[in-house]
Amino acid sequence: MRETTRNVRPVTASFGKEGSGELVPSRYAVRVGDVDVVMISDGILPLPTSTMSTNASEADRNDWFDGRFLQRDTFDWALNIALVRSGERVILIDSGVGDGFEYFTRAGRSVMRLESAGIDLAAITDIVITHMHMDHVGGLNVDGVKARLNPDVRIHVSAAEVEFWKNPDFTRTVMPETVPPALRKAAAKFMERYSENIVQFNQTVEVAAGVKARVTGGHTPGHCVVDVASGGERLTFVGDAIFEVGFDHPDWQNGFEHDPEVAADVRVALLDEAAKTGALLAAAHIAFPSIGHVAKNGDGFRFIPVQWDY
Repeated sequence: MRETTRNVRPVTASFGKEGSGELVPSRYAVRVGDVDVVMISDGILPLPTSTMSTNASEADRNDWFDGRFLQRDTFDWALNIALVRSGERVILIDSGVGDGFEYFTRAGRSVMRLESAGIDLAAITDIVITHMHMDHVGGLNVDGVKARLNPDVRIHVSAAEVEFWKNPDFTRTVMPETVPPALRKAAAKFMERYSENIVQFNQTVEVAAGVKARVTGGHTPGHCVVDVASGGERLTFVGDAIFEVGFDHPDWQNGFEHDPEVAADVRVALLDEAAKTGALLAAAHIAFPSIGHVAKNGDGFRFIPVQWDY
């Protein structure tokens, strides 16, 4: 292992007070050079396992879930967001699902958990939206949230993503039938509510020192990832570009991908990049806290979660 790629060390600067009263871990902090990163669990999304591998056989899919002692029919999909502090800038990456979808009652906890960490929503200077699916913009749509944010907060969304959601195409997705209408509604509400705060970008944007968003496409046309780089260290929050099954089977397509072939190519490129650089990787839908390294493993990859620092 190179000098610049080592296991994480704990954040020494406090992000705020304790006291949520919950008996489950819901946040985990690391430091990347001089930049603080906190992963926060928004909860769990129960989804059909078939959506995790739409181009794989049922037998192969069952083998994968059996091998992890998981149910064959419904999968508890983790949902994570991130908070980044670089200098005086406090950046929220995604916002969770909020309360706009009746079937996802085990998620929508982001605002509560930010508060329990002592984070004042008004202190957030920037928000990066990896893409406009409801489990990424929904937290901002919750009634009362906008009023508590800084009225000048900058919300960074790729121009391709904004354009796509004017008339979204679901023809290549394989979702439960109740989901596309909810996605359309959440995206429209987000654009209507935050149009004056949205700052569009094309390929990349530097949000703060050491924090950049870059467009990958695939999952949605304007999907982006967020790179945190400081002091020779790096962490990439990959949004929905990589799912847990994607390490073993990066070619397996996900039912929520609007361009499945491009999404698979993006997934392989990001996994290759992480394996070659030794950078930390975090994601929206990898089991909390989702932070780890990636290694090549035959034709696939292997995810090595960081050891928790207590």
